[in-house]
Amino acid sequence: MVNLNGIVTETRNEKTKEIDLLSVKQILGIMNEEDLNVVAAIKDAIPQIEALINETIKAYKNGGRIIYLGAGTSGRMGLMDAVEVVPTFNSERFIGLIAGGDMAFVKAVEGAEDSKELCVNDLKGLDLNEKDFVIGIAASGRTPYVIGGLDYARSIGCKSGCVCCNFNTEIAKHCDYPIELSAGPEILTGSTRLKSGTCQKIVLNMISTVTMIKSNKVFGNLMVDVRATNEKLVERCHRIVMEATGCDHDTAHKALQETGNSCKDAIVMVLLNVSAEEARAKLEAAEENVRVALS
Repeated sequence: MVNLNGIVTETRNEKTKEIDLLSVKQILGIMNEEDLNVVAAIKDAIPQIEALINETIKAYKNGGRIIYLGAGTSGRMGLMDAVEVVPTFNSERFIGLIAGGDMAFVKAVEGAEDSKELCVNDLKGLDLNEKDFVIGIAASGRTPYVIGGLDYARSIGCKSGCVCCNFNTEIAKHCDYPIELSAGPEILTGSTRLKSGTCQKIVLNMISTVTMIKSNKVFGNLMVDVRATNEKLVERCHRIVMEATGCDHDTAHKALQETGNSCKDAIVMVLLNVSAEEARAKLEAAEENVRVALS
């Protein structure tokens, strides 16, 4: 039998024991108050988050992948973050694994989270190697699927971390860079899609965003590696080039056409008044860092 004693995310919230008797406005007020605990919890965990991100930056720059793994809400949070990295930063080296496979994103797969071997097989399917960095996500901090994956990662010399919403978790013992934080009991006992899910989402935002900023995917606060996959993003590319260079729309459009909608290349092309080919060569020599290419 699974022992959930002492796991904060499974304990009852004293403020909400009669939440079913409250008005809609009162419930919303309590939810808002409880969500404020998320910000405080993450602030306290900044040193742990920083330590992990320093390693994801190293792994990414060394050609490795960042691989999230989790079950249920935790797995979905990892998948969402990984999927969004693709158009935002034009990178496919963030990968999300969820217990039960992709179909588990929309429908729970019973028992999948209880299998350590299932995660091992999923990681083997990705050809996990020592360059990669694995991050286990689990609100409770005890999910067998995640533990199995972290143990396998360690066995092949792959560094790892975790994001857990309790302290002194079992999962933290199975990785190199644990992040443990607690926003307190949920307003609905054990419903970790609430505050715990919000904690996870914010921390994963930090991991992916800062890793990409420090991997030359950003110039100033502009997403210069955005992938123009639809009309909105094509126009965003124009705005990025215009903001970075001060040029007009027509100039940005011409530069983007000549560079295959590469904001980076177009910015260097316009600011240095060089050809698309010269801009690309300068960026390659600068390891894709726009500031270095411009200097």
